[in-house]
Amino acid sequence: MSNVKILVAEDEAAIREFIIINLQRAGYDVIEAVDGLDAYEKYKAQSDDISIAVLDIMMPGMDGLELCKKLRSMSSNIGIMMLTAKTQEMDKVTGLLLGADDYITKPFSPSEFTARVDALSRRVAAVKSVEDTQANKDILVSGDFRLDCKSRSLTRAGKYIDITQVEFQIIEFFMQNQGSALSRTDILEHVWGSEYFGEEKIVDVNIRRIRKKIEDDPSNPKHLITIWGLGYKWI
Repeated sequence: MSNVKILVAEDEAAIREFIIINLQRAGYDVIEAVDGLDAYEKYKAQSDDISIAVLDIMMPGMDGLELCKKLRSMSSNIGIMMLTAKTQEMDKVTGLLLGADDYITKPFSPSEFTARVDALSRRVAAVKSVEDTQANKDILVSGDFRLDCKSRSLTRAGKYIDITQVEFQIIEFFMQNQGSALSRTDILEHVWGSEYFGEEKIVDVNIRRIRKKIEDDPSNPKHLITIWGLGYKWI
C-alpha cells in the first residue's frame, strides 16, 4: 500500500494516534489533521496526492459531515470513510448520502479498521486504473441516459448529472445488466468487493441517493425500480 496517502481527521489525540499507527503499520502514508478545518486546508493543498480520507463525524468547528460534503464536491474519486462513536443510524446514513463510501463505528479493532481501509483503497485504485485505460468508445446508453465510461460521467438528455465514483459503479453495473434484477448481494460484491465487512444497507442508501439525481419523482421511480425481496432493476 506504499505511496497511498490517507488524510486522517480526528480531534481526539489518543484515537488519532491509534488510527495513524495502524495505518502506518499497514504501509500507508498518513497526513494528520486535528479537526475538520485543518483537514480541509490540508486537502486543498495536497488534493492530487490524497487517495482516502478518514473523517470523524463529531469534531468542533467543521464536523465530519460538512467536511465529507466539501471533499466530495472537490473530488468524485477520493475514498471517504466516516468514523462515528454513535450507534444511531442517522449519522451513518447522512454520511453516505453526503458522499461517503463507508463508515465504521467506534470502538473498532485494528484488524477490522485496516481491512476496511484496504478494501476502500483497492476500490479507489481500481477506479483510477479504469480511468487510465478506458477507450473513448466505451459509452453505455439507456433511453435519455448516457454513461461515459472514460470520463465516468452521466448525462440525461444532454444534461450533466453529478455522481460519485460509487454511484458511477452502481449505475454502470445496472446499465450493463439492463432489465435484469440485481440482488443487494450482487451489487455489494460488484462495487464494494466480496471482502467488504459492512452491511447491505449501504446499497439501499446509495440507491436512494442515485434516485434523487436521476428520477423525476424519487418516491415513484421509473428507471431504478425496487424488486421486493431481492434488490433492484434498471429499466
